[in-house]
Amino acid sequence: MGAEKNWYLVCYDIREQKRWRRVFKKLKGRGDWLQYSIFRLHLSKAQMEELRWQIEGILAEEDDLMIFRLCHGCAHRVVDSKEEHEWKKAPPSFDIL
Repeated sequence: MGAEKNWYLVCYDIREQKRWRRVFKKLKGRGDWLQYSIFRLHLSKAQMEELRWQIEGILAEEDDLMIFRLCHGCAHRVVDSKEEHEWKKAPPSFDIL
């Protein structure tokens, strides 16, 4: 059985293009790219902590990173104008064998 996953909203403000690109590549493929520097991710706490550690290793002091953990109810009330009016429901956090 896998670890419980949560929704996260990751926002960053990186002042140098090379660092921005490195962070973008870390996030791309792990979640949905919503806007220029905003991703939504569905990860376990351990996966999020590892990703945060990797991103913070790229950032300079002048850069900013904000990570919001969203409860299940909050995640389903967020409106994304590029897609549907609700986020897709999370896949179950367990496997049936």
